[in-house]
Amino acid sequence: MSLQPLTPVNCASLIQPGCSLLQLDGEVLLFGQKGWPKRACPTGIFAVRRKLGELKLRAIAFSNDSCYIPPLRCPAVARLDPHDGFPESYLIHGGRNPNNDISASLYLLTLDSRGCNRKVTLRCQEKELAGEVPGARYGHTISMVRSRGKTACVLFGGRSYRPARERTTECWNSVVDCPPQVFLLDLEFSCCSAHTLPELADGQSFHVALAREDSVYFLGGHSTSSDSRPPRLFRLRVDLLQGSPALSCETLDMGWSCTSAIVVRTGPSHRYIILGGYQADSKKRMECSVAVLDDDGIRIEALAAPPWTADICQSRTWFGGSTGEGSALIGVPSEGKSSQQDAHHFYEVGFRSKECEEEEGAQGCSQGSTDLEESPPLEDSEELYFGREPHELEDSSDGEGEAYNEDDEDDESQTGYWTQCCTGCQLDPNTWEPYYSTELCRPAMIFCSKGGDEEEGHWVHAQCMELTERVLLKLSWGSGKYFCLDHGGLPHQETTPTRKVLPIKRSPMKTAHHHQKKKSPLLKMSPAKKSFLRRLFQ
Repeated sequence: MSLQPLTPVNCASLIQPGCSLLQLDGEVLLFGQKGWPKRACPTGIFAVRRKLGELKLRAIAFSNDSCYIPPLRCPAVARLDPHDGFPESYLIHGGRNPNNDISASLYLLTLDSRGCNRKVTLRCQEKELAGEVPGARYGHTISMVRSRGKTACVLFGGRSYRPARERTTECWNSVVDCPPQVFLLDLEFSCCSAHTLPELADGQSFHVALAREDSVYFLGGHSTSSDSRPPRLFRLRVDLLQGSPALSCETLDMGWSCTSAIVVRTGPSHRYIILGGYQADSKKRMECSVAVLDDDGIRIEALAAPPWTADICQSRTWFGGSTGEGSALIGVPSEGKSSQQDAHHFYEVGFRSKECEEEEGAQGCSQGSTDLEESPPLEDSEELYFGREPHELEDSSDGEGEAYNEDDEDDESQTGYWTQCCTGCQLDPNTWEPYYSTELCRPAMIFCSKGGDEEEGHWVHAQCMELTERVLLKLSWGSGKYFCLDHGGLPHQETTPTRKVLPIKRSPMKTAHHHQKKKSPLLKMSPAKKSFLRRLFQ
């Protein structure tokens, strides 16, 4: 095994806790990390490039017939193998978006086309379900099972917001465990059914799910009701009968206590390496394990951990995901007060297996996993990170065109949307609720024209300015200057008097002959002719 540091090139702000890594047609895709789009990459999905110790991201385009998929954090992800003429694809369910809204939608992500310059185009379709549809949640898992020549999806666990009837002002955004129900999804007929099993009595989230044939194994997980990580290991069997499916569950003795672990597949067989995660709120799981699924069940064995660096050992949190068979990407926060560009250190962990040793060594084989579940990482850091918007560049000489360059975008940490905008700022991105009726996604802000020596102004939350909605609308219509409370502004001081500029009087353009009177032509006559004409008329 190996541990190689990676240097992010203009993309460190996009790789944050809550992301998901997918492997589609040989591409490693980063999903779930997106700032607020301005000019480029409205999809929020990037191709991950690792070359010569550098980590680069390349924007991925969607086909015209695709639906919009929000940047979901901690969703349930399952890979579907090619079957019956359908290409390989990914199922994405639930998750949280940057507005702290929890999704209940199900998306199908497939490869649409690949250009001659390796440019990938994806297609996203939203699947409509009927029957007992699972509610909005995050931190859950979705797995594929096969029985009697049919396939189905098993969805389990997760957490969601407290029901509306139980919400109060103090616990408006508090989360609770979802009911411990098992949902069975039939993708062919787009129907869903819910099943309650006595063995699954408590809620479970941020656990690991491994599937083989008709069985799904649930390992570890966190319970919000008891705020604990009990050592649990369940085996769920699904029998897809012709009429109604039959589900059975058994509790295995080899319990496993961990959350937010990373699962890496190491070969064509059902052999997985489990690394990372947490054993407690402030205690990381530094050990690694090998889980092997066969006809007899599941075997979990200890595995020597990679040579962790001092940054990894001393950090309180970490996150990551699988980048293919035999490798994983992990990130740890930087020590001290660092800028957004170098907020995290990234490493690539490689594992050798007998199946892939002759192929690509530490990089792993190129084939994707069959039942690999991307376990949602890092429930201990529920706060959301808002990076800058992705931007596509022109094709570069090294073939890495359409790369994200965060220097081309505005720094939202300076605008103050999700940071402390003023001395008395009370807005928290985790608990923010719309204050004005005109707010859809983010808090309304106004621009203070007075600032420090390094900048000519700064943005301030309108709610922190104690502005009424009428005043806010009036300010948005005008173009005058106004100041925040820290710079002498008052709630009743809406705008400073604008400088009146007198209009310049301009006379209309006219041709030269409009200004000149017509004059009679002059006749040159001699004195003799003048005398003759004078006598003639007399």
